[in-house]
Amino acid sequence: MASMALKTILTKSHLAGMMGGRSPWSSRVSVSLAPRTFQVSLRHEATTTHARKATDAAKQGANEAAKAGQDVKNNAASAAEDVTQKAKDAAGKVADTAQDLTEKAKQTAQDAWGTVKDTTQKIKETVVGKAEDSKESVKQNAETVKRSMNMKNY
Repeated sequence: MASMALKTILTKSHLAGMMGGRSPWSSRVSVSLAPRTFQVSLRHEATTTHARKATDAAKQGANEAAKAGQDVKNNAASAAEDVTQKAKDAAGKVADTAQDLTEKAKQTAQDAWGTVKDTTQKIKETVVGKAEDSKESVKQNAETVKRSMNMKNY
């Protein structure tokens, strides 16, 4: 049993890097001067775990910030596309309205020209008709005067 204990101590000493030294209390007991690896490894593991958690949290926060930034960018792009489309639609409506107004103005001008032509033709017909009537009247009056003069000469 003592040899088993000695074997365990030697194995642990070898793994722990035991350095021998004399204890002031007893000359036969050796004291380990190496640091306690179990506590150090637990502390190191705890620190590493906390560092990993902090790193993971930082990565997650950065990913969420990047996602939020991408969402804002996408929303801004979508809003810009909507405004552009609305502007194009409005421009198309303005062009259609301008085309309609142009057609209406053209039709109105054609109607006015047709009315002027018709009125001018009526005036011409009326004037020519009156001139013909006047001509006939002058001819009749001239015949009447001529007859009257001929009668006086007789």
